[in-house]
Amino acid sequence: MRIAPVTPQPEWHHLPRLAPSFYKGHAAVFWTITLERRATGWLDDSFHQRFRELLLHAAAREGLVCPAYALMPDHMHLVWLGLTLASDQLRAMRFLRKYLKRELERRSPHHVDFELQKQSQDCVLKEQDRTRGALARACFYVLDNPRRKGLVPAPSDWPHLGSVVPGYPFLYPLADDFWPLFWQLYQKHRESPSAA
Repeated sequence: MRIAPVTPQPEWHHLPRLAPSFYKGHAAVFWTITLERRATGWLDDSFHQRFRELLLHAAAREGLVCPAYALMPDHMHLVWLGLTLASDQLRAMRFLRKYLKRELERRSPHHVDFELQKQSQDCVLKEQDRTRGALARACFYVLDNPRRKGLVPAPSDWPHLGSVVPGYPFLYPLADDFWPLFWQLYQKHRESPSAA
């Protein structure tokens, strides 16, 4: 019989991280940002718009694109790809979390604190997971999360998902022409290693 630990859940925030170099340059990373105690009640259309704005600023600051994100009632998923050799996803995540924290504090009613868990979870995609088809499948996994959780019959019915590519505000990751256009833009803006 397994006995539950006596340490309260908020103390468990020491997720393993790879070396910082894995999050730099042209890295592709799947991120999960979870709220403490899986708090709900903060997600609405205005939060979604604010999230998009903050995601855009983080992407622009660090030379990133986000082909897919999904905001769930108690957590957030996003995929980032670096465009430049100087792109730094750890720095971008610190920036994003700082301003998400402020936004959540603003939304916290007096009896509930909307706080982020102390660390975001990440999965750095290996080279074979970054091919066009593999990356599209990973992104669809993010976008399909609301359907898998039983919140909607189809991903397109969930209002709190999308993509962020600076300069292209109307890209929609579930559109039929999304991936050809996304790869065209990615190649156009991706810094070549020979540029270093």
